[in-house]
Amino acid sequence: MAPSEHDEPDDIAGPADHHGDRPRNVLFVTVDQWRADCLSAAGHPVVSTPSLDALAAEGVRFARHYAQCAPCSPSRASLLTGMYMQNHRVVGNGTPLDARHTNMAVEARRLGFDPWLFGYTDTAIDPRSTSADDPRLRTYEAVMDGWSSATRITEHDPPWVAHLASLGYEIPEHFFDLYQQVEGYPGADGRGSTFAPTRIPTEHCETRFLTDAAIHHLRARVATRRRSEPGFFLHVSYLRPHAPWVAPEGYHDLYDPADVPAPVRHATVEEEMAEHPFLGLALSLEVARAPAEERELRQTAATYYGLMRLVDDELGRLFGWLRANDLWDDTLVIVTSDHGEQMGDHHFVEKLGFFDQSYHVPCIVRDPRAVADAGRGTVVEDAFTENVDVLPTILDWLGVDRYPLQCDGRSLLPFVRGEPRPEGWRDAAHWEFDFRSPVLPDMLLGLGLRMADSCLNTIRTATHKYVHFPNLPPVLYDLAEDPGELHNRAGDPALAAVQLSLVEQLLSWRMVNDERELANTLVTGRRVFRADDRLR
Repeated sequence: MAPSEHDEPDDIAGPADHHGDRPRNVLFVTVDQWRADCLSAAGHPVVSTPSLDALAAEGVRFARHYAQCAPCSPSRASLLTGMYMQNHRVVGNGTPLDARHTNMAVEARRLGFDPWLFGYTDTAIDPRSTSADDPRLRTYEAVMDGWSSATRITEHDPPWVAHLASLGYEIPEHFFDLYQQVEGYPGADGRGSTFAPTRIPTEHCETRFLTDAAIHHLRARVATRRRSEPGFFLHVSYLRPHAPWVAPEGYHDLYDPADVPAPVRHATVEEEMAEHPFLGLALSLEVARAPAEERELRQTAATYYGLMRLVDDELGRLFGWLRANDLWDDTLVIVTSDHGEQMGDHHFVEKLGFFDQSYHVPCIVRDPRAVADAGRGTVVEDAFTENVDVLPTILDWLGVDRYPLQCDGRSLLPFVRGEPRPEGWRDAAHWEFDFRSPVLPDMLLGLGLRMADSCLNTIRTATHKYVHFPNLPPVLYDLAEDPGELHNRAGDPALAAVQLSLVEQLLSWRMVNDERELANTLVTGRRVFRADDRLR
């Protein structure tokens, strides 16, 4: 394909009008640590999510949607830059994001929006871009460049804490002590440790506070917006259902632990550890191991579900306000999560490694335009979609016809419009996990690993999953015969051809997705050329 010429290498098209002079709005919602199966619309036997179900009925639910990495900082870097971890290189909480990368907020500003963040982006800023005494270098929870933010929910300087103080609450020294439970709560003796509710009631919890802040901002904006201004651009980033797994009263006992599905795992921790050296290492860490007592694990899951319903109810309030104020039919709504949660599967809690539970996340997109009517209420089950697709989707909605070259994903709007699967769409999901520890490098010595060896790449097709480590044995699952991912078939002669094919596919994926920002740019004696031959 011949290169195209642009006077400026980062030239980008502006938004196109879509229905007269009405504003075009974006509401991008992330929920933290939410598994894809935990929606009543997805058939979960316990969790009830009426607000998200209603959104899916008006839009499209992507049933094979995956995060690119874990934990929070790497995954949010992928969500907000549209890049795979191999390119943005935020490998852990606290790894700085290279200042040269653009992001969702920066691109929105180029289009004339004032993008607002309610919650957090978990971004460690590039220390090369500022002075050594910049206070943002004392936390990995800084706000990514480009966002306007007055309402953060972080361990450092959260406005929620100031709000609680103004209401007369005693503020503890440590942020997470705000989630202390009511002592001696009736009925708690026969339940797991996560049963008793938090001392802070629902009306003052951080989930309600964040929703109220977003609505207050929208109310003020509607009252003062000039006709010539663009619509609103909001990123609402909820902490829940992320740990600590304790819920406000009314949500703490919403679900019966007896109804919680049994975890998918080997009979013992020792059997799980024996499956692979990485699992042996990870399950040796207390923070990653699920509660050994069944009652405790079931109650933890029930509380996790209660926190989901809390978020769902607050989303219902936010969506209802948009409807009541004539904004719903001008607003693109996207809801997804940064990563999933093991919740006892494979004897793990939290998010790590290579199992689906840590990376398979919900994704719902609602486009209000008539052009999307054909897709309403549908479920995309025959295509793998990824969090790197979110930024291109939003830019597509805003009328941008050339995405930043750094973007590794593609717009989801063709699916939302009910069109056939786009040509060349991916036939597998990919994710990465990096377990290096610059602070505790000795942790890896038992496996003979350097920090550079401490990573994995996963390719997951409809029928198989292959996991590659630089200096550990591979993992291969036959998902048709073993959907629970319990038996590693790597090296099995019966699957040798499958394993080789997946290795080749994974290698090709990494090669074609190497960072292209400058590779596709050519400086000549006449001008700067940029070429973009990616599929849209």
